[in-house]
Amino acid sequence: MASVYIKASPETFDAIVVGSGITGGWAAKELTERGLKTLMVERGRPVEHGVDYIGENKDPWTMPNRGLVDHKLAEEQYFNQRMCYAFDEHTKHFFNNDRDMPYSTPEGRPFSWIRGNQLGGKSLMWARQSYRWSDLDFEANLKDGHGVDWPIRYADLAPWYSHVERHVGISGTSEGLSVLPDSEFLPAFDFNSVELALKKKFDAKYAPARMIMGRTANLRTPGETQLAQGRGQCQARSQCHRGCSFGAYFSTQSSTLPAALKTGRLSIATDSIVHSVIYDPKTNRATGVRVIDANTLETREYHAKVVMLCASTLASTAILLNSTSEAYPAGLANSSGVLGHYLMDHLFGAGASGRIEGFEDDYYQGRRPTGPYIPRFRNVLDKHPAFLRGYALAGGAGREGWQSAAHRPGFGKDFKAMIRKPGPWRFGLGGQGEMLPRYENMVSLHPTKKDKWGMPLLHIDCSYSDNDRKMQEDIANTAANILEALGVKDVRRHTKTLEEWPPGLSIHEMGTARMGRDPKTSVLNGFNQAHDVPNLFVTDGASMASSAWQNPSLTFMALTARACAYAVDELKAGRI
Repeated sequence: MASVYIKASPETFDAIVVGSGITGGWAAKELTERGLKTLMVERGRPVEHGVDYIGENKDPWTMPNRGLVDHKLAEEQYFNQRMCYAFDEHTKHFFNNDRDMPYSTPEGRPFSWIRGNQLGGKSLMWARQSYRWSDLDFEANLKDGHGVDWPIRYADLAPWYSHVERHVGISGTSEGLSVLPDSEFLPAFDFNSVELALKKKFDAKYAPARMIMGRTANLRTPGETQLAQGRGQCQARSQCHRGCSFGAYFSTQSSTLPAALKTGRLSIATDSIVHSVIYDPKTNRATGVRVIDANTLETREYHAKVVMLCASTLASTAILLNSTSEAYPAGLANSSGVLGHYLMDHLFGAGASGRIEGFEDDYYQGRRPTGPYIPRFRNVLDKHPAFLRGYALAGGAGREGWQSAAHRPGFGKDFKAMIRKPGPWRFGLGGQGEMLPRYENMVSLHPTKKDKWGMPLLHIDCSYSDNDRKMQEDIANTAANILEALGVKDVRRHTKTLEEWPPGLSIHEMGTARMGRDPKTSVLNGFNQAHDVPNLFVTDGASMASSAWQNPSLTFMALTARACAYAVDELKAGRI
């Protein structure tokens, strides 16, 4: 791959893609396969598939701190990143150093911005849950008046979902649910015996709601398309966030990057921090990007006919805010004044769990990368009086292992014999809820503070609303009620406080450069194209007009593929 890496270049590319994560990888693949000579610009270091997954296959007892990051190191350098479920000694090299890459928040309003700046971005350690949105989601803003109307509907995106899914490989089952459209599926992972028993009870008691297996971009059984990519079967190791040499889960490295490189039309500039987009007022076009070398602090420019921002929700918006000119003093493509506003995440941290009696002779194989999932039913099958929108519930069943012995009395031969036997079964459900788009949840550039590259810090001001808090309470209560109705014992509710689970920690940040029908109230049109600057596109989470209740990455991918096809057609027609 070394020959595709560049530093300075006098060339004018057909397209520049800023970012190399889930959307950047897809943009590179689609643009190069459609004939465009493309430059991918990544602020982080190169990561080679397999070779640079340095924590893969390492048992915790072989690590200096048994898999835990040194407490002082985490506290001083990874004080935000350490809150992520995937952060440990095996993976910390995939996470930003918070000391070196700070941002600011108001006092008492924390935001956990989880970042991974390297080739592949967070596609190397994402949670891989993959769900389509439906018209329930695309029509919600219009129907309840919160946020602007989406300029697209499910029918616009459905063929692009299929296009993406056939390449990625989504394990799941067809269910025929209007609230959660079916994907192009590969075989799903199995329920264990306890989950299957509870599923039968749930489906009978709560129909038409249904418990299904979570849809995931892990290959339980690879299809011909994935095998042709050199990807293999999931080994159920629960090491996905360390990187997977098998290519059993979808990432830039395992899937879209090799496809783009195969065309011979891709160049890559790593360690290249995009300072701003270059704008020509005479033509009203973006002409490229200004870059600061991450290591030398030298500046350079790259030029192209089309610029696609895929740097992540907040990073793409920061670039636009920093791209000021006489024509756009408040940020490029910001004639509407809404750039930076309507930041959203998902609601997590609420649910319930309990003990399952029986099934002492049953166990399960491997460490499956997904679990049972109950698609949204709230404000679909009913109308809740306290809040708008809804949530999904996800969880699973498992037996207590030897770790539980740390909380039990005992020692000696009998104690050792006891911890060799699996403990009782437990089952839990946790919610993922929709956060309403609100103008006051926003990002801006700090007026005085700068990072070590001389760029303004991003200032993030985001908090939960009464709607969010009421939904969180209902998630915990409903999860507990469901468990009790299914016969689960000793059920306990849990709801994390704001300090325990601040916005951002769900790692599903969306909004801040939203799509819309009206240029006066949105930044992008229905093809992720800037209303103000025709050859500028934003296809990551910044483009979202609402957050829905499903994991968003599959929708990001479909939007990106659709936007790229449109951009290529417009470029070839001479309209941009």
